[in-house]
Amino acid sequence: MEIILLKDVENLGFIDDVVSVKNGYGRNYLIPQGYAVLATPSAKKVLAEKLKQRAFKEKHIVEEAQKVAEKLKTLQVKIPAKVGLGDKLFGSINNQNLAEILVKEGFDIDKKYIQVIGGSVKRIGKYDAKVRLHREVIVDLNFEVTPVRDEKAIAEAKAKAAAEAKKAEAAAAAAEKAESETDATTETNTAE
Repeated sequence: MEIILLKDVENLGFIDDVVSVKNGYGRNYLIPQGYAVLATPSAKKVLAEKLKQRAFKEKHIVEEAQKVAEKLKTLQVKIPAKVGLGDKLFGSINNQNLAEILVKEGFDIDKKYIQVIGGSVKRIGKYDAKVRLHREVIVDLNFEVTPVRDEKAIAEAKAKAAAEAKKAEAAAAAAEKAESETDATTETNTAE
């Protein structure tokens, strides 16, 4: 089934693309939700005329997206995050966090156009993301997750580890004492 997309659809295509999908996906989801219309010959003609009229505007939009892409390439993004022992983050960093940082830097980019390579980030370090500014303009964005150490949480983790070590020591001492008592009773029983 051929359809014309009315909106950008993730992993399928962009607005005004003519794509081929399975009948059920088109009829039961895309068309009722308003994401697409059937690609009839008349709809294709209307689309061709619409694209012709929009070609000049599209060129201007692509140029603007390329300017923003150049600015993004020079941007050094550092995301502060709370870390604990072993440089592991409390929580994770994802496209939502990156979008918030970009808004603070003056770039209004929706989180659905940002893809953190490898999914969410759970350790400090340098990472990459892809930012789609336009269907033809995708920019690689490098960012760094920097530590903001939560001293209270680290102190709690160390105290917990120390308490567990004391419990293990006490259990070992109790087991040793019980073993020595068992040995002593065994020796007295054999001596009698």
